[in-house]
Amino acid sequence: MNPQEVQEEPTEDRLDQACAWIARLRSDALSNADRRTFAQWMSDSPANRQAFDEMAELWGDLGVLAHLPLDDLYPESVPSAQHRAQARDGQPSAKRPAKNENTDTQIDTGWNLPQWLMGGSAVAACLGVALWIGNQWLQQAPVQQQMYTTAIGETRTIDLADGSKVQLNTNSELIVNFSREERRTQLLRGEAYFDVARQTSRPFTVAAGSANIRVLGTQFNVERNPENTRVSVTGGVVAVSESQTASGLQPESVKLTRNQKVSVSNSGLSDVARTSPEEALDWTQGQLVFEETPLSEALEELNRYLKVPVAAAPGVSDRTLSGTFELTDPENTLAAIAAALDLDQDHSDPNLTLLSPKPN
Repeated sequence: MNPQEVQEEPTEDRLDQACAWIARLRSDALSNADRRTFAQWMSDSPANRQAFDEMAELWGDLGVLAHLPLDDLYPESVPSAQHRAQARDGQPSAKRPAKNENTDTQIDTGWNLPQWLMGGSAVAACLGVALWIGNQWLQQAPVQQQMYTTAIGETRTIDLADGSKVQLNTNSELIVNFSREERRTQLLRGEAYFDVARQTSRPFTVAAGSANIRVLGTQFNVERNPENTRVSVTGGVVAVSESQTASGLQPESVKLTRNQKVSVSNSGLSDVARTSPEEALDWTQGQLVFEETPLSEALEELNRYLKVPVAAAPGVSDRTLSGTFELTDPENTLAAIAAALDLDQDHSDPNLTLLSPKPN
């Protein structure tokens, strides 16, 4: 492989620096020193430019980019006052295209919009792409709201109109509502794995219980439970925030990258933890994989496959479970979990199975 073809991926530190630069570039107190430092940072590494593009797309999309002070940052690519006046009055430019003596190509010696958007700046280039994609979308009819459901024991793969794919787990319900501005979905219950097609000008959002998820194009799993929502990322960058919080407080948010997960409940966001594709996507392989998982969490996952739900009695819900369990027969899986933790199954309530300690 040619060494020049090897690209350095943005690190967590670079992504954090890019977020800080976006905030500074939108500030009213941007100094000449800031401009020079930013230009130097962008030229230091292709990974810096890539990190800046990813964060600009993720956190602000077209809205952030449109408010960046491009006129001040790149004055050499801004139209002249004469050209602005002519454009405002609808008059043609005084500068006419000149012919190249050696070719039939015409050279525009005046300023034009694509030249300004693309001139010397990753930010401007990103804005140009966003505007182009947005204009393409405006020419299309909006997609109507659609609902997808699965029964107990059923899974399905959904091809969305934008090229994204969703794998819907058993006993799940998903609403999809695309517009010209964004791609909105809502996971009403269950679990889904999203492989989102990148569209710079239209963010993809998922509302699931206490969590709001926002991406441009990536892969992640969302698991909605009665007490919380868990988000696991297998590729790209995902922004996760609280859907609501106490009055007067800003909702917490966190940025997840590949092999990271977080849980969101009414109490807020958990600490970011490590995960793996095997753990996040075990259900797509017909398995449940637990690694020191509290019994209460393991039963929440298993309940998606059981006709009669199961719960843990007080005092045993915090016991941890490790192992790989098959989902072809969820009743046998429940029996295996009870045996592994030395618990009894209480079926006295026909609507609920209770796992409790065996009597001495």
